[in-house]
Amino acid sequence: MTVLKTSLRNFFAHKGRMALSAVAVLLSVAFVCGTLVFTDTMNTTFDKLFQATSSDVTVSAKGASDSGETTSDNGRPPVMPASVLSKVRAAQGVKSAEGTVFSTSVTVVDAEKDSLSPSSGAPTIVGSWNGNDARTMKITSGTAPKGPDQVMVDRDTADKHHLKLGDELAVISAVGTHDARISGIADFQVTNPGAAIFYLDTRTAQQTLVGRTGVFTNVNVTAASGVSDPQLKKNVVAGLGTGYKVQTAKETADANQKNVEGFMNVMKYAMLGFAGIAFLVGIFLIINTFSMLVAQRTREIGLMRAIGSSRKQVNRSVLAEALLLGLVGSVLGVGAGVGLAVGLMKLMGSMGMHLSTSDLTVAWTTPVVGLILGVVVTVLAAYLPARRAGKVSPMAALRDAGAPADAKAGRIRALVGVLLTGAGGYCLYLAAGVSKAADGSLWLGLGIVLSLIGFVVIGPLLAGGVVRVLGAVLLRMFGPVGRMAERNALRNPRRTGATGAALMIGLALVACLSVVGSSMVASATDQLDKTVGTDFIIQSDSGQLVTPQAVKAVKDTPGLARVTEYRSMKADYTTPDGKLLKDTDITAADPTYATDLRTKTVAGNLKDAYRPDSMSVHEKFAKAHGIHLGSTIKVAFQGGRTADLTVRAITSSDVVIDQGAKYMSIATLAKYVPADKMPLDQLVFATADKGRQDAAYKSLKSALHDYPQYKVRDQTDYKQALKDQIGQLLNMIYGLLALAIIVAILGVVNTLALSVVERTREIGLMRAIGLSRRQLRRMIRMESVVIALFGALLGLGLGMGWGATAQKLLALEGLKVLDIPWPTIIAVFLGSAFVGLFAALIPAFRAGRMNVLNAIATE
Repeated sequence: MTVLKTSLRNFFAHKGRMALSAVAVLLSVAFVCGTLVFTDTMNTTFDKLFQATSSDVTVSAKGASDSGETTSDNGRPPVMPASVLSKVRAAQGVKSAEGTVFSTSVTVVDAEKDSLSPSSGAPTIVGSWNGNDARTMKITSGTAPKGPDQVMVDRDTADKHHLKLGDELAVISAVGTHDARISGIADFQVTNPGAAIFYLDTRTAQQTLVGRTGVFTNVNVTAASGVSDPQLKKNVVAGLGTGYKVQTAKETADANQKNVEGFMNVMKYAMLGFAGIAFLVGIFLIINTFSMLVAQRTREIGLMRAIGSSRKQVNRSVLAEALLLGLVGSVLGVGAGVGLAVGLMKLMGSMGMHLSTSDLTVAWTTPVVGLILGVVVTVLAAYLPARRAGKVSPMAALRDAGAPADAKAGRIRALVGVLLTGAGGYCLYLAAGVSKAADGSLWLGLGIVLSLIGFVVIGPLLAGGVVRVLGAVLLRMFGPVGRMAERNALRNPRRTGATGAALMIGLALVACLSVVGSSMVASATDQLDKTVGTDFIIQSDSGQLVTPQAVKAVKDTPGLARVTEYRSMKADYTTPDGKLLKDTDITAADPTYATDLRTKTVAGNLKDAYRPDSMSVHEKFAKAHGIHLGSTIKVAFQGGRTADLTVRAITSSDVVIDQGAKYMSIATLAKYVPADKMPLDQLVFATADKGRQDAAYKSLKSALHDYPQYKVRDQTDYKQALKDQIGQLLNMIYGLLALAIIVAILGVVNTLALSVVERTREIGLMRAIGLSRRQLRRMIRMESVVIALFGALLGLGLGMGWGATAQKLLALEGLKVLDIPWPTIIAVFLGSAFVGLFAALIPAFRAGRMNVLNAIATE
């Protein structure tokens, strides 16, 4: 009880000093809990949606995916004959059955030809209005579609694009373009995660999406009273046979949820990873806080030991303070996490993914995980300072606070740090020297971890040299004030090292990712310059295939010397070594593609691969299966016949664009695959007549005005698009890393604030002998800047080393250009100086307001 009382008194006596550490715990716990609540809420939303939209049993074509997606190589959904409906209705236990048609390989545009697809990446769905949809959608304006000139739209899409009854829309599919007017608007009765949904009548949907009537994509079956879904499925399969995909409501919902969970898990664990980085940075803050508090209370702890307190009691007293700090920060963090989740839901709503707060899901495990994490991390971080406090002898009461640390412990720490750093550097060296990227990834990960820990441990040793160099460059020009700031930063190297290390971690990751991202862009740009021999690339950013109508519009554009189609499909290979390779990609293109992409060959001529019944393979594939020029590969095309294709060329595997591609001509593909099974183009390449590039560029954009899902890019546009894609990913990562950097800034603030308290008497004496308030504040700001720049130098240097090693592994995959983004590195370094200035504002202000006499009288 005495230990607890002492801990409570100390905790509340220094509550101001504990506040920043509590904020660090709060932020870290909030990020973890917010991530868990947000992902659980999204899972709940999709669970409700899939359960509400799934019929008791669903029958679909054999080629349909388990998750219900309808995308296929030919742009049309897999279908089954309408006769299936009568067979299903005849099955025992069927109350009702209804045939439907829907597709996600569509684009819907308004009268101005602007796309109505969601910007969030959610699908655009066009289907037939049916009884199953009527359970989850309520018509609030107009009527359901009743003829070929009518379409119904969901309320969210109508509101977003300001659509109203009577407005003209166009549905663009692989079949063609269908025009209709809005006849009705329907509201979701469950939360819509952002999909845009349009309804046609059944006959019109069949003609628009498939190109013929008398077919369905799904048959929705309702069970009679007393018949379970599994039993109904069994009865339906008995009536239909095995040529169809039959799923119960649970199986359909589970398949859809599994498809969503893949994306959700990536996002969840990525965010938790960044929360872990923030926790790691917070550990340094907590260690620093308790180390300084213990140092400042050396005399107090010595007196406690002199009057009978044991080492264990002193140790428990400090750990009890840490436990209180962890509890307070964690409880507040759990609450803040729920608020953060709601904020993320609102943010997703602004991006088009609608999530209702009524689905907010806070599992009992979330606050438990938050509390355990926050408390355990805080107590563990305080263990070393607590152990140090327990070692304070009664004689320490006779010395000044902040007695020097054990020199032997410092030497051991330096030795361990050097060994860890050396081991990390050696692992990075091994990673850079491997011949296969997969072999180097383990060495790279181990090198990053060991070098990071090594730099953290060796930080105090590095602080002396680095701070002196920074002082000579930046501080000496400020005269005595600058020299005092340098000496203050050097006064306790362990403290400076720990404070700088907190900032180092976040900036090391920023530098590493910047180098990797910049090198990827530079490598891809270099490959484009060297290999791409066409002027324009036409494709959809959302992955939609290029419809025949759009291809015709491209070919009809004046001023083009050639147009090259490019498509891909799956096939089963039987290689010369007797192996069967199922579901393997094969790329079909026009013969002009050999000119449009100057792919290096190691044997043969790539143009010969486009001859009848010919193909190419890449070097690694050829070596793995004993293939050489003239070898024959049996290729069984999905939906078509089997062909014996002769290998006429072997391409280099050391490329970035089309790495691993196996080429053949579209004419050969058409020989073995029926017209209705032929895949649509993934890309279309166009080359302008000599000297007419600008005119052809404008003409192509004009020709594809009615097809807004496709982008026309010249090589400059394409390079910029690559840069923007990687830039967006990096910006998102930087945003998540900002949490760790914020915690690191709090660490600098806390260190300076406690340092000012520790030096109260010293500050009073300096003020008494003539140091002005402005000079005092400048001294503290300079000290802060030096600490921040120290952390930045270590972090940026370490991160560039990691990034350069990672690029060596990327070079094995064809990304051979190392590009150091010096503008970003310099900007981050200069930004660190501003971080130091900002962190010093409050401590410098408080120091300047000290009463000189009271400060001198402080013990």
